[in-house]
Amino acid sequence: MSAHLKQDEPDTRNLLDDMVQGIIGKPLARPDGLGKVTGTAPYAAEYPIADCLEGVLVTAPFTKGTITGIHKDSVLSMPGVVAVIDDKRLTARAAQGGAGEAPAQPAREVGYFGQPIALVVAESFEQARDAAKHLTFEYRAENVADVPLDPEKTDAEPQDGATRQGDLAQAMSTAAHSVDVTYTTEGHSSAAMEPHAAIAQWDGNSLTVHASLQMPNYNISELADALDLGEDQVRLIARYVGGGFGSKLGISEEAVAASIAAMELERPVRVVLSRQQVFQTIMRRSETSQRFRLAADENGRLTGFGHEARVSQLPGEHFAEPVLQSSEFLYGGENRVLQLEVARIHRMTAGSVRAPGEAVGMPALESAMDMLAEEVGIDPVELRLHNIPECHPVNGLPYSSRKLAECLEQGAEAFGWDHGPRKPRQRREGEWWIGTGMASAARVHNIAEARARVTLKPDGTALVETDMTDIGTGTYSIVGQVAGEMLGLPMDRVLVDLGDTDSPRGPGSGGSWGASSVCSAVFVACEDMRATLAKKAGVSVEDLKLKDGGVIGGASLVELLDGEELSVEGHYEPGAVEDDFTASGYGAFFAQVRVNRFTGETRVDRMLGAYGFGRVLNAKTARSQCLGGIVWSIGAALTEALLFDPVDGHIANCDLAEYHVPVNRDVPDLEVIMVEERDPAASPIQAKGVGELGMCGGAAAIGNAIYNACGARVLGFPMTPDRVIATMPE
Repeated sequence: MSAHLKQDEPDTRNLLDDMVQGIIGKPLARPDGLGKVTGTAPYAAEYPIADCLEGVLVTAPFTKGTITGIHKDSVLSMPGVVAVIDDKRLTARAAQGGAGEAPAQPAREVGYFGQPIALVVAESFEQARDAAKHLTFEYRAENVADVPLDPEKTDAEPQDGATRQGDLAQAMSTAAHSVDVTYTTEGHSSAAMEPHAAIAQWDGNSLTVHASLQMPNYNISELADALDLGEDQVRLIARYVGGGFGSKLGISEEAVAASIAAMELERPVRVVLSRQQVFQTIMRRSETSQRFRLAADENGRLTGFGHEARVSQLPGEHFAEPVLQSSEFLYGGENRVLQLEVARIHRMTAGSVRAPGEAVGMPALESAMDMLAEEVGIDPVELRLHNIPECHPVNGLPYSSRKLAECLEQGAEAFGWDHGPRKPRQRREGEWWIGTGMASAARVHNIAEARARVTLKPDGTALVETDMTDIGTGTYSIVGQVAGEMLGLPMDRVLVDLGDTDSPRGPGSGGSWGASSVCSAVFVACEDMRATLAKKAGVSVEDLKLKDGGVIGGASLVELLDGEELSVEGHYEPGAVEDDFTASGYGAFFAQVRVNRFTGETRVDRMLGAYGFGRVLNAKTARSQCLGGIVWSIGAALTEALLFDPVDGHIANCDLAEYHVPVNRDVPDLEVIMVEERDPAASPIQAKGVGELGMCGGAAAIGNAIYNACGARVLGFPMTPDRVIATMPE
């Protein structure tokens, strides 16, 4: 059986509120947690597959040019070496998860330092790694001086979809208060804990690949296309993923290389990228340059809003870091200019990394808003409250739901925010200046088509199957909770099976759409099942109350099923409701920092985030996502930056020793407030995404606190000690 819902209207029934099992929203522990903390949950490279060969990629040691020859004989006689694969499809990777997308660089042409050119396969990893270092090849590299590497020194292409409304220049010239400032952000790496890995098996007709993937529903199409196979010949398994953060959205080099080798050698092949290869080969977040022009009247109400940004991308790739996303709808201002342009440079593909767009757009915007608050002489919280528009400032669409004001107010109260005009250098402890800062948070709400199969077994247990993945976000938990709540089952009677493309296609984990999308498919299936169960119980659907495996005051599920299995595949599709509302998650950040007056070192003392993102499906996993977002904010604000060598284009800090993500001692006590709401236009379960919202703007709260502490208005992220000390007043 199947059930289908295309959401063309807001679902105001709020059916989950009428259920009586009482597990939805509760802070329940993850069913996969024990396996992960005890090391028994197998990740992509850990499946015990017999007779498995090991492959190591060989990458280009130059930025742009042509591979003219690969001398396989140079390593084939080395101990354990089985083959050297130099198939042209090794670089067939669709970075953004678009099925069938051809590689940007033609075969044998190299477009960035670290691009894979061959795979060495041996009986052991150590033998393959040694041989990969000794493989000789010939190439013709272009003069790096002639290769565009710096986005600021390269012509850029304006992107379609610019907004031009009213006369911003006139608004700026006549404004009582104005800000015209340019902020920069450095590039980022996803830096997931688990490196990219895949094990491929070929039986002569079908291919099975255990891989670390975020979106098997798209990845199966990409891999089948890259290998010229039918999708019915490919099975992907990604039950446990050690973080993705965008880097595992598309099928990448290790999965393609392992598959080609397995098909050619007719033995299983494992390929695991080194940490350095992950940094050099897998996509990056683009650096940005963002100009803001903000015009306001004497009370701080925006009359003009300009956001013009430049990002970079490898030639031939289509993705452009969408830094304007929240600027389009967050604040008012009738005179508007929003424009994005892309510079083509020879660094690896730029793609989605940890809240693409808002992760770097919001910190810059919220820093500019802090400057405007100072110009106006108004409390930064009040400035934002004054500028919340009634509807989308360009297209006039209503907001589906919005808790921005509540987040600002509740967050300020809980943090102990000192309202009123602010001045730097008001508090010092020894050699440390102390300051506070705040920022708004916003992240567009996305939702995607999803399928999930729910089966009630004759013993009264339920099985939920979908190829949706859990990349550490808690999908196993929330999928089980939705099914358990709808069917009246405790969590220990619901089994969730994820990450296998033999199951119905889920939405994939990315864009913060996973929870609301896949749980909507589960909801659709369970709603259909409830109608069948109500008929069997002889009551109306409205009167059906299921709890602890049976009808309250009536038969158990075992009795209702009477030895039969009940199975429904739920199919959820976004419909016209997407076009009728502006949907987003909102929030507010508050931070206290201390800045060393001599060295410019910044330490975050405490930080709070208040968020409104629709229905909370699991308070523990949602809070965990918010905490992770705040930690990301600390990294974006203070430490994280990809550094490219200007001489040959390689990444100078391509490991976790030199690419500085926050560690335990960088992270203070964090507080999270979840302002629960119901958004009937967001999904039939009234939920929106939270995973990425947690970092969208947080870096600005830290940067604004630095300014309040010591008077250093740093115009570039990360705000490293050298940058802080250079702008600190004497």
